[in-house]
Amino acid sequence: MSPEVWLAVPLGLAASLEDVVRHRISNWIPATLLAGGVLWQGRQQSWRGAGTALLGAVAGFAIFLALYLLGKMGGGDVKLMAGFGALLGAGSVLEAAFWTAISGALWAAAYLGLGALGRGGRSKGETAGSVPYAPSITLGAWLALLAKAGGAR
Repeated sequence: MSPEVWLAVPLGLAASLEDVVRHRISNWIPATLLAGGVLWQGRQQSWRGAGTALLGAVAGFAIFLALYLLGKMGGGDVKLMAGFGALLGAGSVLEAAFWTAISGALWAAAYLGLGALGRGGRSKGETAGSVPYAPSITLGAWLALLAKAGGAR
């Protein structure tokens, strides 16, 4: 397994679990993804790779910034996408956003549907209709990483 996978899987799971249970994402998770992405990409392609990682982080941040500014997404989600953007690089972050949107729609329907059935619970401070988005971001990043690995063969 590549270092990208070693970072993406446990950190994505940690972010998802924390977001579902506590409706927050600790800053150490996206920070670790960002640092790991810059180091990994830099090791692969020197300064060009580090630049690709930083561009991926900026692109990942920018993709969700508008939703954050509109109050539709939390800051942790924006930072998480930036962290995954660094890990994936500028070339794959848009694909991750695409998969995130698709999985997010399915996740929101399931999550809100369970809540309507009385099986979903809201944590303290969560508003009605609020859906933890880290699982969707994680799945989107994993699918983009899978596609990236498949294209490298």
